[in-house]
Amino acid sequence: MNLQQLRYLCAIVDHGLNVSAAAESLFTSQPGISKQIRQLEDELGVPIFIRQGKRLTTLTAGGEVIVASARRALQELNNLRRIGAEFKSEDTGTLAIATTHLQARYVLPPVLKRFAERYPKVRLLLQQGDPVQVGKQTASGEADLGIATEALNEFSELVTLPCYTWNRCVLVPKGHPLSKVQSLTLEALVKYPIVTYHAAFTGRAKIDAAFDAKGLEPNVVLTALDSDVIKTYVELGFGVGIVSMLAFDPERDTQFDKIDAGHLFASSTARLGLRRGVFLRGFVYDFITMFAPQFDQSAVEAALRGEAESYEL
Repeated sequence: MNLQQLRYLCAIVDHGLNVSAAAESLFTSQPGISKQIRQLEDELGVPIFIRQGKRLTTLTAGGEVIVASARRALQELNNLRRIGAEFKSEDTGTLAIATTHLQARYVLPPVLKRFAERYPKVRLLLQQGDPVQVGKQTASGEADLGIATEALNEFSELVTLPCYTWNRCVLVPKGHPLSKVQSLTLEALVKYPIVTYHAAFTGRAKIDAAFDAKGLEPNVVLTALDSDVIKTYVELGFGVGIVSMLAFDPERDTQFDKIDAGHLFASSTARLGLRRGVFLRGFVYDFITMFAPQFDQSAVEAALRGEAESYEL
């Protein structure tokens, strides 16, 4: 048994039991991977996969346990590398952050600026995606941490920390009739075409739930994956925009009237996700505290040990 076999095994599972895709991702050959997996099964004396001909169809019961153990072994190997890097050079390395457009565009810039000033030798990688992609990248180890509002809690491999709450505003072109409404209501809002987030993004479920509770059906004419696209189409006259309050920049968004909608929708919570059992380098702890000051190193360590799973804002 060797580490290469464990890597091959996890790659096959991560690619939906597609050996060709796993081989391509690892820059090796399909026959080579298949041979290594057969050797691993022979050594363990347990079949890991159920096969139909040459095709892998599912994991056996023993295979499920073996894959879980292989993942733990590979994670511990990564932890050893991280520990070595930490003690060899505390202020160099790479910090990979998986996150959504809202966080990358509107929340993270000042935090990353401070971080880069403190750790100029640390290379920063921002990996943008939808919340599910953020969760997958963090759970698989492609990213050191993930930041998103939705989905992270759905990954059992992750410990999540609630960082801050936010709500929404309505953006309309200057002089729009809604600008004259003293206290915005859903009944007033539903009279106009709406441009807002795609269902998988940025608290969209809270928007839908508010209208459903009132028995109203909004006319959502366009959905987008990020706030800047929504603002573009509001400016073009497609409809009124419902966006995160974080996405409004009074210095840049002078073409809009902003109407507070925090009283109409339940607030959302942005969370930071970390893999269970991971060793974090010192600069990762510092980044977390810069992003969410309520979590110092001891609080993060407690959460990773399972002593603070119920953190809520």
